[in-house]
Amino acid sequence: MSQSLRPITSLLLAVALLLIGNGLQFTLLPLRGSLQGFGAMALGVIASAYYVGFVGGCWLGPRLIVRAGHIRAFAAAVAVAAAVAIAYALAPTPVAWVLFRLVTGFCLAAIYLVIESWLNDQATNETRGLVMSAYIGVNFAALTAGQFIVMLYPIEDGGGFMLAAMLMSLAIVPVALTRSAQPAPITLVQFQPGRLFAAAPVALVASFMIGLATGAFWGLGALSASGRGLDVSEVARFMGVAVLAGALGQWPLGRLSDRVDRRLVLAAVLGMGAAASLALALVEAHGLLLLMLAALFGAMMLPSYSLAAAHGYDKTPNNEMVATAATILLLNGVGAAIGPLAASAVMARLGPGSLFLFTAGVLAVLALYVLYRVRVMAPLPQPEKTDFDIVATAPVGTVVTLDPPEPPPDDERGLAIVEELTPEPPEPSERPMETDGAR
Repeated sequence: MSQSLRPITSLLLAVALLLIGNGLQFTLLPLRGSLQGFGAMALGVIASAYYVGFVGGCWLGPRLIVRAGHIRAFAAAVAVAAAVAIAYALAPTPVAWVLFRLVTGFCLAAIYLVIESWLNDQATNETRGLVMSAYIGVNFAALTAGQFIVMLYPIEDGGGFMLAAMLMSLAIVPVALTRSAQPAPITLVQFQPGRLFAAAPVALVASFMIGLATGAFWGLGALSASGRGLDVSEVARFMGVAVLAGALGQWPLGRLSDRVDRRLVLAAVLGMGAAASLALALVEAHGLLLLMLAALFGAMMLPSYSLAAAHGYDKTPNNEMVATAATILLLNGVGAAIGPLAASAVMARLGPGSLFLFTAGVLAVLALYVLYRVRVMAPLPQPEKTDFDIVATAPVGTVVTLDPPEPPPDDERGLAIVEELTPEPPEPSERPMETDGAR
């Protein structure tokens, strides 16, 4: 195992540093914004801006990487994201923060593109599962850690923003010094959601609606907890426990869905998530009871994306897997951009606890839709189902981590057209730079 992970240790270290800093901002920004007097609607717009920038980065990031190369693109994106982390403290106004979150989201999408394409290039068919599982584990661990380190500095000071910027800046070092060869050129995928809806409507609708709920939670969860009287340490524990429970729930729920109709597992998870969310909205819970509800909410809501994605893959031919994964991810990002806006409107009218009324409503409506589809459409026969794969279904990053599909026959059109972006060849007077270990 150590031999398989050794070549990517620097990349995993960079991911850990980067996402601890980014996870810190998810909790720090709503708390600091509330202290500055930003209203719920303003904070909702700020949270949505991150996902708008992220979706934009999914579209434009590959061209940035082709233009500058993986290492330069990574260094540029991290440097900008780190600079913006300090800018929040220097310009604490809603308009400035909206622009900053747009930039941060774009940069994070480009960073994910670099890291994930690099990891895929370093992995072989025999080691890909181990490599990407390690990467996903680092993702969840770093995001969880980011929730807790918000307690290190007073919210009214700039220390939290400085720490986030420092962690993100340090992520450049292991990538800049790596001896690994840069990966193959990035590919672009043409999204066609109509084809996915015809094949697996549950996957398409669920990816969007789960984005509504998770985007609202990530953007406004800390604000809702703080508005109900929790101090900074309690908010950090609340968010951290929810994220950790969501990470731990991914694998067992996925394996359960391999044995029965995946849609039934998804409907049950959504129903329990809605119940936990409703309890968080209506019950004046504190201490251990609050953390237990947060754990149940996170363990049910956060793995739901993976179940929806796995159902989509069940209904997708091998030569259309890449486009299916990219379409599901894009729709989830669009939902995450809309979710904080809608939830903030509810919170502005009904108070901070109503965030969980919003998520409960979204999850409950989706659960009813999934049950309706179970009733009108027979389940997929067991031999035709794909095994649940945490690597392919984890809701992180922007690069599809499936093996490249077989090219379709000339007389068939796939769900998407994959276009390889290749840098312009160097001028005759130039000589490409050689890298250690280049293949």
